[in-house]
Formats: sequence, C-alpha cells, structure tokens
Amino acid sequence: MYIKFCRNYGLETKPPDEANAKLSPESKLSVELEGEKGKETQTQGNVRVYRALCVLLSIICLVLLLVIIILGMKFQAGSKACPEGEAITEADVRSVGRSLPPQTCSFEKCQALFPQSQSHSADRSRQPRLGCQQCADGWLPFDSECYYLSRHRLNWEESQRNCTARGGHLAIITNQRLQSFLSTEGSVRYWIGLRHSGTKWAWANNTVLGVSYWAEDGSKGDCGVLSGGDPPEKSWIKAPCFAHTYYICQLQM
Repeated sequence: MYIKFCRNYGLETKPPDEANAKLSPESKLSVELEGEKGKETQTQGNVRVYRALCVLLSIICLVLLLVIIILGMKFQAGSKACPEGEAITEADVRSVGRSLPPQTCSFEKCQALFPQSQSHSADRSRQPRLGCQQCADGWLPFDSECYYLSRHRLNWEESQRNCTARGGHLAIITNQRLQSFLSTEGSVRYWIGLRHSGTKWAWANNTVLGVSYWAEDGSKGDCGVLSGGDPPEKSWIKAPCFAHTYYICQLQM
C-alpha cells in the first residue's frame, strides 16, 4: 500500500490550459463553429419575434384608422341628415309632444318637408316643426317664432326685461291664429307686450294696436293681459302694470 500511494503522489496533474493546448486544430475549429452557430440561431430567433410584433402593430394601426374613418363618415352624414316627411305622423306628434330633440337642418328645409305647416289650423301649425325644431327647450314654435310661457310671476316692466334678457320681448299678437294658439296653450293670465301710452295702446315694438281681443269685463289698467283658457275672441283684459302675473316671451327663430 505504501508503495502505491507514493507512486500516485508522484504523478503530475496537468492544468486545463495545457490539456486544451494538446487539442488538434480540427477540434478547436469545430468548437468555435459550434459557438458561432449557437449565437447566429439566437439572433435569427430574435429577428423573427421583432418582425412578428411589427406586423401585429401594423394591423392594429390599420384597423384603428379604418374605424376612425367609418365613424367620421357616419357622424358627418348624421349631422346633416334631416328626417323625412313621412317619418313623423300625427300619431307620433301626439305621443311625443314637444320632446323630440332639435335637428341640425334649416327652417326652409323643414317647410319643404312639412308643407302642412302653412295650414290655417292652429293645432296643425305647430306640429310639423317637430321634425326640425328650432326653438330651445321650454319654448313653443309657431310661425317662425318661439314663445315662452313663464312659470313665475313678475310685473309688466320686469317681465319685459326678462324677455329682453332672453333675446326677445313680450308677445306681440297681430293675428287670430296666434291669438288662438296662445289662448289654447296658456291656462292662466299672462302679460303680453301691450301697454297704454298717452291716448293709445301700443305694442312693445312701438306698433300701434290694430286688431284687438278685449273682454267685456270692465277691467282697468295700462297694461294688457291674455287670459288663458278664455274664448280667444275675448281673452284680453286690462291690469295695473305694477301687478304681478305670468308672462309670454316672443323670440324670432
């Protein structure tokens, strides 16, 4: 045993570099080629992944662009569209009242689509406007004008100022159709743009009173009031201008 141990102890251990140095040139070349081949394979794999991501992102961009174009065309077509005359019937008008939303189309086109707006019936005169309503919410359309029946009471001067602030004035009634319309729509007493000045009655636009619809009740005052619900032919009464009541504003479309 002692002799075997000494023999093993005497053996020299060769370092790895010296062992590699004894490799043949062909073996070294093979090892180098295998290393370069592994790196090339990894690079090609990364390139394929990047190409796939680029293609996917390009497809997503094209789809989004197509969606934007389609939505833009639909929005443009919808904003210019005016409802056809046959789309709104009398039954529809009765069912929805004045709740239809305003549409972006001209008043002239509405008249062309709804020729019955020229009718002399007070009820039918306001129905066609529902297709392309021009008045703001809370206002009633009638013959190219909008009318607002207030829900709070003021004196005549305050009522006129309130209507002016809204861009209009107290209602000026110059024909039987408008008189019937406002008398039917209203259910209480409203200031109108009629006032006694000097020796005559005149409207808020300084036009002298022509046709009148005074009631024979003996009322006194210097300002005109329309009594809603009364017969249209005799629904005006006189009242002191400082009295407080509801009012009707008029605004041109």
